[in-house]
Amino acid sequence: MRTAYAEVIENGRLYGSTHLMWLRAPELARNAHPGQFMMLRCSDDEAYGDGIAHADDPLLPRPMSYHRVRAGAGGNEWSVLYDVVGRGTAWLSRRAPGDRVYAWGPLGNGYKVGRGSRNLLLVGGGIGIAPLVWLAEDAVAQGRNVTLVVGARSAEHVFPSSLLPREVEVVVTTDDGSAGRKGFATGPFAELLEWCDQAFACGPTPMFRAMADIARRAKVRRSVQALLEERMGCGTGICYGCAVKVRVRGGTAMKLVCKDGPRFDVRDVY
Repeated sequence: MRTAYAEVIENGRLYGSTHLMWLRAPELARNAHPGQFMMLRCSDDEAYGDGIAHADDPLLPRPMSYHRVRAGAGGNEWSVLYDVVGRGTAWLSRRAPGDRVYAWGPLGNGYKVGRGSRNLLLVGGGIGIAPLVWLAEDAVAQGRNVTLVVGARSAEHVFPSSLLPREVEVVVTTDDGSAGRKGFATGPFAELLEWCDQAFACGPTPMFRAMADIARRAKVRRSVQALLEERMGCGTGICYGCAVKVRVRGGTAMKLVCKDGPRFDVRDVY
C-alpha cells in the first residue's frame, strides 16, 4: 500500500448521475489489478457557502474501485467511476483539473482469472460496472472471450457500450425495459453460467443473493467471484468496520472485506 496526493486530470458527468474522474498518481497504480480498490479522502479545508471551513467533513474516506488505467505523460493514470449519492461523492464531483485528492492503495484482493479460462462472464449491477471495465479490457487483450451483462434501472443509467472494447459482447438489462431486456442482470447470468469458465460480478447485495441461489442450483459448478461493498473506515484491516460472515469448511467465520476480500465466492457469502 502507498499513499499520495493524486492530481485530478479530468472529472465530469458521464451518464445519468454517474461521474468519471481521472487522476495522476503513478505510484498508486503500480502493481494494481482489476478488482482492487483505493481509499479517497473526500474532504479538505475549503470554505462552503456559509463561509466556514469544514475540515474532515465527511470524516471517513470512501473506498473506490480502480475503473481503468491508462498511460499518461507523467506515468500511469487511473480512474474512478462513481454515483453522486452523498457528501463524499458530491465533494468528488466538485474537483477540477489540478485539484488534489489524498488517496492510498492499491488495497484488497482483486479478481483472479484462471490461466485456462477462455470464456469469461461479467455481471455488473448499477455502479458495479466500475471494476469490470478494466477486467474486460485485460481479458480481451489476452485473447479471452468476454460477455458483459450490464444491469441498470433505466436507459439513462446504462454504461455506454462505446467505451468498451468492441470484442466484448454486451447484454443490457433494465428494470423498466427502456433499454435492452426488461428485467434484472441475474436473468442472463442464469442463461450464460454454463457457457462460461468463470464469472465475475459487482453490484448490490440483492443481486448477489440471487446469483448465489442460481449458482447453487446450476447443473455445472462455476467459480463466481463477487466484489463485496461495505462501509470502511481505513481499508487496511485496522478498524474492523467491514466484517462479514462467510462460509468456510466446517462452519462460518468472520472476514474483513478490505483485507480478506473484497473478492469472495458468491456462494460463501449469500
